[in-house]
Amino acid sequence: MQALFKDVKIQYMETEVVNKNDLKKLNPVFGQVSFDDHEQVVFCNDKDTGLKAIISIHNTVMGPALGGTRMWQYKNEWEALNDVLRLSRGMTYKSAITGLNLGGGKAVIIGDAKTQKTPELMLSFGEFVHSLGGRYITAEDVGMTTADMDLVRTVTPYVTGISEEIGGAGNPSPITAYGVFMGMKASAYHAFGSNILEDKVVYVQGIGNVGEVLVENLTNEGAKVYISDINQERLEEVRDKYSVTIYEGDNIYSEEMDIYAPCALGATINDQTLPQLKAKVIAGAANNQLAEENRHGLLLKEKGIVYAPDFLINAGGIINVYAELENYGKKEIIRKTENIYNTTLEILKNADTNGVTTHQAAFHIAQGRIDARSLKNNKKQLN
Repeated sequence: MQALFKDVKIQYMETEVVNKNDLKKLNPVFGQVSFDDHEQVVFCNDKDTGLKAIISIHNTVMGPALGGTRMWQYKNEWEALNDVLRLSRGMTYKSAITGLNLGGGKAVIIGDAKTQKTPELMLSFGEFVHSLGGRYITAEDVGMTTADMDLVRTVTPYVTGISEEIGGAGNPSPITAYGVFMGMKASAYHAFGSNILEDKVVYVQGIGNVGEVLVENLTNEGAKVYISDINQERLEEVRDKYSVTIYEGDNIYSEEMDIYAPCALGATINDQTLPQLKAKVIAGAANNQLAEENRHGLLLKEKGIVYAPDFLINAGGIINVYAELENYGKKEIIRKTENIYNTTLEILKNADTNGVTTHQAAFHIAQGRIDARSLKNNKKQLN
């Protein structure tokens, strides 16, 4: 008997005690804090190319879900899932507040864009996008380039932000930055009584494609600009190009400034940073700047800090790529983006009049448009 079993390896099942704070992870999608009635979440895996991606479709009431693809080296899959859920939800309200016939979606690719992104990986991702049949339309985001979108376009038509040479609207970053600049000027008018940014002290945190163009707009108007980024080489490049100052301190949030412009990843306004903030205005390009929308929005209001809702003022990019779907030109793109100034003023005034936060004021308008369209869609189905 011993001889029969001498080569058999017995495997024992290991059990793991789950901390009560981690119980929500046992419901990895529907149980996530950031899950907000999302319609569809797609997990994409291709062992041949190394692709690991998540596509999140939040809402398609207003139209197909459009949102960029972000490639980032997340610490873990939970962080990636949380990010894509939050980002896709933000796209729903970004499109609605801007008056576009689009829903909200987003995609994240887990990995280092500098070392792990390959043409084969991008083509594989494009095929996953195509498999959704147009429910999700992708575009450029962090870690992506217009050339990447051109490559994805070879396997699916469900992509925007492609090169102008092949009929697209081109890189959306300059238009995104211009929209943020318009929202910042409106916020300055609300806070200071003037939209002139000359001599205003502005800290720009994150100088990627959008952040750099924002720096250019600010320096052209004579603002005193300080820049911060994790990439020292990039900092020096932008400093030399625009004659701005690199922030050398270790706590940007506690610095005296007129305007704080978060242009990197989200949730920089949180329980740790908010009590330290000395800015009079917050207006930046980053998505989901408030770690907790309602609570942190209220705390900003109580501190007297004018907050320009991120999903409102960073909508220039989606306006730019929407042009490809609606076939309008640069002139109309600029007109729609400049209107962010007027909408921001309206939202800030509305918030003061009704005693709500600026985020709530913008959210209510966007949600109202979604609800009205949903009612209209339901009536059509009944008929």
